[in-house]
Amino acid sequence: MTADVAFYVGLARQADGPVAELAVGDGRVAIPVARATGRPVTGVDASPTMLARARARAAAAGVELDLREGDMREFALDVPAALVYCPFRSLQHLPTWADRRRTFERVAAALLPGGRFAWNALAFDHHLAARADGVRRETPVPHTTRFAVGDNRVDLVLDDGSTSSSWWATKNEWLGLIDVAGLELEALYGGFAGEPFTEHSREYVFVARRRRTSG
Repeated sequence: MTADVAFYVGLARQADGPVAELAVGDGRVAIPVARATGRPVTGVDASPTMLARARARAAAAGVELDLREGDMREFALDVPAALVYCPFRSLQHLPTWADRRRTFERVAAALLPGGRFAWNALAFDHHLAARADGVRRETPVPHTTRFAVGDNRVDLVLDDGSTSSSWWATKNEWLGLIDVAGLELEALYGGFAGEPFTEHSREYVFVARRRRTSG
């Protein structure tokens, strides 16, 4: 995925305050954000290996990332952020509603009043998943796809037995998470160019805001 970079860079340019990324990985998005804004980006990831890659790539690019090892369900910042974003469908790696609710609540607590939380996720197609069940592919690495209907889960099973799992959510589930966390929906797009979300869209691109205090 590359189309998301310009979208998140655009949000970061509009942010009047600190910016943070959940599941920063190797810095694929955070490095362009830091370069475009001229400000450091706080990046959180559970993988020391990915953080080491991000650190090396940021140094090579000449930008500053504040990289922290941690679980997004325990996300916290020393200084509230104007923008927190989570690209590449990474929220789908949280297996339960409770995990997602905890993450959304932690993000809301870390935002300035009026601060934004943005993320994208797959708008799931059961028919495609059913056809892919049991299919072996060689890219990006050799793997077999498994579809667990009852758990709303797709597994990519590698040849060594290791598994990468993704749990999907419906539009109403995402909207419910926004509400219970004390956020409000600003926009829902069907793509990174701001396309309207329709019944044919295959990507959720959400922007939510922390509610401003009254008075």
